[in-house]
Order: sequence, then C-alpha cells, then structure tokens
Amino acid sequence: MKTSTLFIFLLSTSIFAQVSETSELFKTLKTKDSLLFEVGFNTCDIAQFEALVTNDLEFYHDQGGILKSKAAFLEITKNGICKSDAFVSRRELVAESLEVFPLYNNGVLYGALQKGIHQFYEKPKGKPENKGSIAKFTHLWLLKDSQWYLARILSYDHKNP
Repeated sequence: MKTSTLFIFLLSTSIFAQVSETSELFKTLKTKDSLLFEVGFNTCDIAQFEALVTNDLEFYHDQGGILKSKAAFLEITKNGICKSDAFVSRRELVAESLEVFPLYNNGVLYGALQKGIHQFYEKPKGKPENKGSIAKFTHLWLLKDSQWYLARILSYDHKNP
C-alpha cells in the first residue's frame, strides 16, 4: 500500500510541476530560447550568447563532449559553426515540445529547467537546405538580479534524418 501511495504522489507531482504555456515564466524562457537560437545560433550573433550565458557555463553534448566555461563555448561557436560561410546551420524549436519547470529555494524562485526538442538544418553554400539532426535539450536557467542566465546545457539523443 505504501509503495502505490508513493508512486501516485510522485506521478501527481511530476504532472503538475510544469508551468502553463501561458505563465509569465514560460513566456520569458521561451523568449530567452528564441534569443539564444533564432538570433544567436541562426545568425551567429555572438553578442546574444555573451549576454545570456553565465561565466561558469557547462555544456554537455552527447556527440561533441563537454565545454566548461563561457569562454570555451564562445570560442568553439566563433571558430565552428560561425566561422565558415561555406556551410550554414539553423535550428528550429519543435512545436509544442517546450516545457518549463520552476526551481524554488524555500519558496523563492531561483531558476528553472527548460526542456524540449530541436530540429537542425544544414545548408552548404550554393545548395538547398537539408534536414540535419533532431535532438533533445535541457537547459538550466538561473535568476540573478532579476535577469535569467543560462548556466547548464544538455544536448542529447541526436538522431540523423
């Protein structure tokens, strides 16, 4: 009996832990996601990354390994996807995949987990754009001085078309 009660409790808390898509937190972090990818990644606007990530950023990628600082992340971005004009990458958030879970410390909001699925596209110069990998992501956003900063990135379960 105790096991089934615990299971029901854990199931019910996981169902209701996600915030509504109409909540201010969801909208704010969806905007941050847009700035990070639609502006930062898709247009190689490095200033977006500089403004949005913490200095102690950690980025865990299931195929590319681990980056353990903002500086390392900016360096690989500048000299990787943003260096060559022979190849352009683009990311789209898969519709309806975004979820946000608030994190509290004694009732005070200090962060949030954001997870979803993103589709990547690849366009070699002079050729049409093609679907690239699709992957899951989980982001840890921290609230500092009324601003949201990305502190941890997990990019995983990459699948090629």
